Amino acid sequence: MATTPDPRRIDAFSEITRDLGICFGGDYNPEQWPREIWQEDAELMVRAGVNLVTVGVFSWARLEPSPGAYDFAWLDEVLDLLHAHGIAVDLATPTASPPPWLGILHPETLPVNPDGVRLAAGSRNQFTPASRVYRDRALAIATALAERYAAHPAVRMWHVGNEFGQIDFGDEAAREFQLWLRERYRSIDALNEAWGTLVWAQGYRDFDEILPPRRMPYLVNPAQSLDFRRYTSWALQRVFTEQRDAIRDAGATQPVTTNFMGFEPLTDLWEWAEEVDVVADDQYPDHASTTSSSDIALVQDLMRSLGEGRPWVLMEQAVSATSWRPHNLPKSRDRARLDSLQAVARGADAICFFQWRQARTGAERFHSAMLPHAGADTDVFETTCALGADLRRLRPIVGGRVEASVALLFDWPSRWAADEPGRPTQRLDTLEQVQRWHRALWRRGIAVDLVRPGADLSAYATVLVPHTYIVQTDAATALRAAVERGASLVVGPFSGVADGNAGILTGRSPVLLRDLLGVSGEEWVGLPDAPTPVVVEQTWATAPAEVEASVLGERLRAEGAEVLARFGAGHLSGAPAITRRRAGDGTAWYLGAIVSDDALAAVLDDALDAAGVTGVLPDRVLPDGVEAVQRGEALFLLNHGDQDRRVTLPGLRRDLLSDADVEGQLTLASGAAMVLIERHAE
Repeated sequence: MATTPDPRRIDAFSEITRDLGICFGGDYNPEQWPREIWQEDAELMVRAGVNLVTVGVFSWARLEPSPGAYDFAWLDEVLDLLHAHGIAVDLATPTASPPPWLGILHPETLPVNPDGVRLAAGSRNQFTPASRVYRDRALAIATALAERYAAHPAVRMWHVGNEFGQIDFGDEAAREFQLWLRERYRSIDALNEAWGTLVWAQGYRDFDEILPPRRMPYLVNPAQSLDFRRYTSWALQRVFTEQRDAIRDAGATQPVTTNFMGFEPLTDLWEWAEEVDVVADDQYPDHASTTSSSDIALVQDLMRSLGEGRPWVLMEQAVSATSWRPHNLPKSRDRARLDSLQAVARGADAICFFQWRQARTGAERFHSAMLPHAGADTDVFETTCALGADLRRLRPIVGGRVEASVALLFDWPSRWAADEPGRPTQRLDTLEQVQRWHRALWRRGIAVDLVRPGADLSAYATVLVPHTYIVQTDAATALRAAVERGASLVVGPFSGVADGNAGILTGRSPVLLRDLLGVSGEEWVGLPDAPTPVVVEQTWATAPAEVEASVLGERLRAEGAEVLARFGAGHLSGAPAITRRRAGDGTAWYLGAIVSDDALAAVLDDALDAAGVTGVLPDRVLPDGVEAVQRGEALFLLNHGDQDRRVTLPGLRRDLLSDADVEGQLTLASGAAMVLIERHAE
């Protein structure tokens, strides 16, 4: 059962930033280094402007070298040293990486993969969240840490575990899954009905017969797979909440969090967000991708949205190259700066890295760090210091909010269900569609909040549904209410297909939105590899002369909606492809296919125009690579591209980064950033 974060602890994070300004630092692993290095670390942190470090994430074997035998002396010394240098600590429970002795003494704590192979200790994440033995050991060390350090003046935050995303298919998980299903369904008949087990003679006599979706001869029941994903997210969340509560019970009043991983598919972050006192995330965009800057902006909008608009923490990123991709590109100083300022623009009040000092040994020895192998006399460390100076200049930004008038629906269970095999096409990916739709808004300088289906939409002028496979009654009701009060709604293909158990809604699709959209379908079809032409029947907004569809289309008929475009050839020739319908004081658009980027952008422009939504700069579309975000009184301009770009500013403004006044047309150099406030806002 989710709980509401304690407002006092939410306020406690605001107290940290009021005291420190934007938090700046990263993971610090002093246990990996001799004691004489610690003093040098603290002095270099001060030089770089570091004011917050995460300590202890991977220190379980050092803190508890044998069962029940704790060694805190070294940690006492580290915390005292950091405090003496004015550096705050986000103290971690080390429970993401159990020591080898736990798996050796208790092999049942180790996870099992879908093929039934038990994984060995010797890496990290080697635990099953279902294991009571693991959770008891984790609680014991979390409690011991909290009892010892709850009142330590260096400790300003608590960090439980690390990057929750472990999954287990073993007997421990089977037992827990069965209990979870009993609680959810109450009777085996109810489960059989929800799962549709008459298909393939899968009817169960008792919950004890049900196993995790291990390797099977053919496809897994999609309802079983969906519930196992829900169970896994819940089980991992319980590991977090048990340790969080142990920390609080020991008297700690600091905010408690853990580090999310963007759209990582094993955890439902709408549920998790209700359990943390401040949202935190790890972000490693791959700049080999031409869309990396817009894709990570989407992740940052998600983090801000999970916290209901409150400032969030960028807990990890790389200052240069990672080491875990097949081919790892380094970051330039400009790129490292832009990545951090982009997060601040989209609501982060803490900018941290993995890690402070580059590891000499172990699997991450080539992962970049704020202080590299070559030491302080390096471009990378100079980049670290320069960023620290930039963030100190941005202290006035702390606490500011990004106000959005566009909502974008996203839901983890819907994504899970839509990812199951046995669909009309496996080429339709939920996250890819969300990224495409968000990118169109990013290029227009329009802020977006992500919202959970069924949430209150009264604050939004435009609502976007790129691909929401599961649409339940509460979500349909909220969408209808938004349009009737005057909002623009745009719904993408293959939405509203299934109920909450992944069962197909019978009738013409999308069943629960059919009346609102004024269009209905009878068939979802994969489209040929060659693009399918779509003929524009009515000119709207920036409608292109030629439109193409790919991947998936729907056999639709109009039932009160205007037909803006029709399929021009193939299996769906003549059928509506893009429609629009007035409803109440608003308007609803439906896309019956995955259409080309220019056509998608034109539909979105039509919807934005109807709702009176504009970007933060005068141009409808920003120059290539330029990002513009309004956070509080500050306008962030970031040029992610490889060419200088011209932008036009309304009014006289001052750049907080350079202290220069700017006005009218200006040139934003490649890799440059500005944070502008109106002169009267000083």
